[in-house]
Amino acid sequence: MEVKIGVQHAPREIVLESGQSADEIERAVADALVGKAQLLSLEDDRGRKVLVPAERLAYVEIGEPTVRKVGFGAM
Repeated sequence: MEVKIGVQHAPREIVLESGQSADEIERAVADALVGKAQLLSLEDDRGRKVLVPAERLAYVEIGEPTVRKVGFGAM
């Protein structure tokens, strides 16, 4: 799942590929925004954690799962 996170006062967004489902990501974002968690914590495909302070979140965009193509095809 591709996730884009906008951070206030940061010139670039954070983009990561996560193995978490869209529901899990949405739940983590909601918990951070409601105040249940002070950090938004997501894990990417390589096992690295991304931590963003909840009060600095500008937006979170949850994309479609990426399909990896293998082999050669006509373009």
